[in-house]
Amino acid sequence: MMHFGFIAPAFPSHFSALQALALTLIARGHRATFFHQADAAGLLRDPRIGFVPLGGSTHPSGSLAQSLRRAASPGGPFGLKRVIDDLALTTDMLCRELPAALERHRVDALVGDQMEAAGGLVAEAVGMPYVSVACALPVNREPGLPLPVMPWSFSQGARADRLYETSARIYDLIMAPHRRVIERHSRAFGLPVRGALHECLSPQAQISQTVAAFDFPRQQPPAHFHAVGPLRSSASDTSLELDLRQDRPFVFASLGTLQGQRYNVFRKIVDACRRLDVQLLLAHCGGLSTTQADALSVPGSIWVTDFAPQQAALARADAVISHAGLNTVMDAFVAATPILAMPIAFDQPGVASRVVHSGSGLKISVHFASAQRIGKHLERLLAERTFAMRAAVLGNAVREAGGTARAADIVEATVLGAPVRRIEAAI
Repeated sequence: MMHFGFIAPAFPSHFSALQALALTLIARGHRATFFHQADAAGLLRDPRIGFVPLGGSTHPSGSLAQSLRRAASPGGPFGLKRVIDDLALTTDMLCRELPAALERHRVDALVGDQMEAAGGLVAEAVGMPYVSVACALPVNREPGLPLPVMPWSFSQGARADRLYETSARIYDLIMAPHRRVIERHSRAFGLPVRGALHECLSPQAQISQTVAAFDFPRQQPPAHFHAVGPLRSSASDTSLELDLRQDRPFVFASLGTLQGQRYNVFRKIVDACRRLDVQLLLAHCGGLSTTQADALSVPGSIWVTDFAPQQAALARADAVISHAGLNTVMDAFVAATPILAMPIAFDQPGVASRVVHSGSGLKISVHFASAQRIGKHLERLLAERTFAMRAAVLGNAVREAGGTARAADIVEATVLGAPVRRIEAAI
């Protein structure tokens, strides 16, 4: 039996994906423990997973909710700077407190989210085997590819290369506070100096929730890079209990767990669906008040709820309107449901660009989207079957990628030194 430590940014979607992997390892006889600030314990849903609170002095109770609110709506440049400062403070805290905590709790190996540099830095510093997991788009850099946080479409040639390189330099300048923390701790640990997330990845095994057929074409993926598709628990999604009419299209809409407070965006989505005479299930994930939700609802046509059984809703939907969160997009592929992407933050612009590139959907700016423009895009998705057909092809690639079980195989093989079986990319 091995004891695996899990390190991830305290975002619901990241904890959810890694929790599925942790539970699979637990079912195989191992132990799994997450390490983070005390508030992050609330993101875990199964008591079999251990949790060790850290950062009591720097990340007191209540601070996570404030950080999540800033991340969901950073506002202007000063707000964005505060979000980056939050990331830097968390990495600093984990680098300071993790080494002793891992030794105290006798952890054998680490599973670290790519978006938290502390996992790789600390594992390398203490000589512990570790696996990097891309719960969002992979941060692995490659010439000729835009960073995952950028909205650029894929193109080849000198002009595209200059665009990608310039935007990467700007991104690195913006991330300077985080870079300084990574540099300082890599020096303190006696490691080669590095300063960015992609420089803190495991040289042993890297796992991605994407599939190669969805990502932009990578020419130089590491030999130990494994695209396994979404990490999900074995529990089946509950059924969708709506009295839907069969003669009218049905659309599912969600902006994810952090963006559900955007009432004005939801209002436009509702107006677009009413104009098209389309049935709509809208999940705001607790972001709206009861009064706001009631104002959007239309009996027998527009249903508004806090949380919905996403996989069941996508399986029934003729299209999905999404913030382009990677989890929703992967689930949409499995359901062969075309996507209208409305990216807001994080890697969502990059995911949306890949949705368009893959032919599985369309994208629209959340900042400039009117009800009329949303309706026009949605009308195309419902009328042109090629979007659903391409989503179905990607869904087959996701099913064949191996998912959580294969990720657990890779983690076990990495720690035990066994060879990892590779799966050829589906096209």
